[in-house]
Amino acid sequence: MKNLTHTFLFACLLVSCSTPTEETNSTITNHKIVLSSDIKWEKLNPARGDKSPQAGTIWGDRKGEVATGFLAKFVDGFSSPPHIHNVTYRAIVLKGLIHNDDPEAKTMWMKPGSFWTQPKGESHITSAKGGETIAYVEIDQGPYLVEPINEAFDNGERPINIDVSNLVWLGFDQTNWIEQNTNAELCYLWGSQNDDNLKGLFIKLPSGFKGNLRSNGDIFHSVVVQGKLGYSTTTNSILDVGSYFSSTSAANHSIANDSNKETVLYIRTNGSIKIQ
Repeated sequence: MKNLTHTFLFACLLVSCSTPTEETNSTITNHKIVLSSDIKWEKLNPARGDKSPQAGTIWGDRKGEVATGFLAKFVDGFSSPPHIHNVTYRAIVLKGLIHNDDPEAKTMWMKPGSFWTQPKGESHITSAKGGETIAYVEIDQGPYLVEPINEAFDNGERPINIDVSNLVWLGFDQTNWIEQNTNAELCYLWGSQNDDNLKGLFIKLPSGFKGNLRSNGDIFHSVVVQGKLGYSTTTNSILDVGSYFSSTSAANHSIANDSNKETVLYIRTNGSIKIQ
């Protein structure tokens, strides 16, 4: 599988340096928080019975026709048979090690923080290693189905695997979405080719960060990929890996990293953001 590092770097520099279109309100409206401990798990592929990975929907409806984000949990040593999906998905390793590639490809274990895409119709396998292996999976349209390889087809897309060690991070001097005194960093992952302005990115918050994440899109989903995040509304919540927060209009999210390690967030939005 090809690693599209140069294309990824170009997109990162081009898109994330754009100017936010507008300022956001100072209060959160229509926001939601989901703790990882509150996620309800079910079989990802019921046809496999007890051999099926577990799935926990965070937002959307995996069995419906809408865009959806969910967690997939695998047991140590899991390896799927070759299969295809009816929809393209994006995914991020949260815990453990995951291999996702063509059935004949050499095993390439992706560590937490790695990002990959799986085009619909393409035959592949997924394997997992580790006592607890979890990935965040995202689709733009459902339902998410597992289908046999005799129905495989080429829809023109090509898969991407980006190991966490190959991510390209931008500081305040390379993007105006981050204020200088925050020491935060941004990594652009993907952008929609449609007119919906959707995009996906990582935000890295240093130890001791305390500030605001301002968003102006009516689509905003964020998942904790690494570390822990303090999130303040009328009460204070601690969001660990796999936890989630969102808003459906312009918002100012009050966040903090009180741990001694970096915290990484994945964000899907159709607007701009500002870390301050």
